[in-house]
Amino acid sequence: MKHSYPTPDQPLKIGTRGSPLALAQAHETRARLMAAHDLPEAAFEIMVIKTTGDDRTLIDADRPLKEIGNKGLFTKEIEEAMIEGRIDIAVHSMKDMPTLQPDGLLLDCYLPREDTRDAFVSRHVKTIADLAPGQVVGTSSLRRRAQLLNRRPDLKVVEFRGNVQTRLKKLDDGVADCTFLAMAGLHRLNMVEVAQSAIAPEDMLPAIAQGAIGIERRTDDARLAEMLAPLNDLATTQRLAAERAFLAALDGSCETPIAGLALIDGADIWLRGEILRPDGSERLFEEGRAPIADGADLGRDLAAKLRARAPADFFSWL
Repeated sequence: MKHSYPTPDQPLKIGTRGSPLALAQAHETRARLMAAHDLPEAAFEIMVIKTTGDDRTLIDADRPLKEIGNKGLFTKEIEEAMIEGRIDIAVHSMKDMPTLQPDGLLLDCYLPREDTRDAFVSRHVKTIADLAPGQVVGTSSLRRRAQLLNRRPDLKVVEFRGNVQTRLKKLDDGVADCTFLAMAGLHRLNMVEVAQSAIAPEDMLPAIAQGAIGIERRTDDARLAEMLAPLNDLATTQRLAAERAFLAALDGSCETPIAGLALIDGADIWLRGEILRPDGSERLFEEGRAPIADGADLGRDLAAKLRARAPADFFSWL
């Protein structure tokens, strides 16, 4: 069934956070919808919605994410706006998304995935290996903190929150000697030069779904299902099915040191995953391969293997 398209008089409302990166992702989504359906820019309205995780006072104070909230820290208010009908779709960084959506909402459209690697960002140091003992690393990510301390327990890690521009200013102010960002975000902001180096997955396995943009809609909105279908990238969908199943089986959230990356290898999917203690004192790693169609089962299988290997107190932080 063919549905009516949005018009300048009745635009499609795209919900997003207000950071420069979030807006770049919303603009990319709008551009892809315009191209797919030959629609003018005026047929779309980008609506900025402030989330709990965007509270400026908490960012400036470098409050740890786990003190502010847990799952849905960057999504709750946006999803509420969609349920209430104030927006039609929401554009999300998939690494921020809980593995379960609220009743009535659905995530089934993913844009082509960007670079999944982490970026090492410093004004004076080229790589992690070049850091001297005792130097200060700023990050709000428990995953990055745990991975770094697992490799370099001689470093000091401090809380370090904010968007790209905020974090760069904090480096200039001497809050830390270096920090990490996602290469995907730097690409989307045309700021790749900010990275001193990209970190190979073998050295720092990325966050689940890092580099992927998801578009959320109401489950019963057939018009949006039709409009979004041409935008969905199959390879990204297949990779995220494995990664997010792995995360869900470990009850992962934005305060959980879990990492994972799935890659398509011919007719198979190759998944690597790891869990860490928050202080980096222990790291458990698994990898496996399966036919692409069995990616979600592979994710659950790897999670089960890690749980079986973990000491009894390993998940006390969940």
